[in-house]
Amino acid sequence: MKLFLSFLVFCSITLALNAQIDSQKKSMAIPAVESKKETNETQKTIPAQPLNNNTNFGSLNVPNLSTGVEAPKKEFSLFGEAFGNPGELYQKQLKKQEDDLKPEGFGDNAGLKTDAYWGDYRTKSEYIDISYRDFGQVDGDLLNILVDDDILRSSELLMASFKGFRLRLKEGLNKIEFYAVNEGSLLPNTAEYRIVDQWKNVITGKIWALATGVKVTIIIVKE
Repeated sequence: MKLFLSFLVFCSITLALNAQIDSQKKSMAIPAVESKKETNETQKTIPAQPLNNNTNFGSLNVPNLSTGVEAPKKEFSLFGEAFGNPGELYQKQLKKQEDDLKPEGFGDNAGLKTDAYWGDYRTKSEYIDISYRDFGQVDGDLLNILVDDDILRSSELLMASFKGFRLRLKEGLNKIEFYAVNEGSLLPNTAEYRIVDQWKNVITGKIWALATGVKVTIIIVKE
């Protein structure tokens, strides 16, 4: 019985001591930390910077080819590269025009002195108009016009303005000849002729300077 009572006393004392120790322990309060509020001083996000002149493709570094420096442009020239001096081109063009206007037989010994063949021309026209005049000063130049060896105009006096006649063409070849009867008072016989079709298109035309007795021949082919 005494042993049992002693055990109860021991248990009571142990419980009392544990209660005192727990009452003396202090609890630690962890203070709440408030999050920072956004203010005007908060650092803003920095925008992305533009790429530099180098562009990366994987492991390759490709430089930007645009340097801002343009290659000098080639100046346009109305006269082309063949002529460095525009005046030179003008002089050559003027000379060519003068040469084109010079009559056949022009030169120191002016006057074509041998018969000449001035080509054949094709047309579908039913007729042609043949006209002629004195290209130089009117000085009494006379001309015969022959068609297929027949004289259609004899000793025709050449004037400053054109005159002539209409010729109906036959199928095939039509031979036309101009014969210098004389050279007038101012040598040689200077004349100009034109042949046009029924639509007023020029088939052929030429300026000449003929010596007396010289004949030039033209063939018109009617198709």
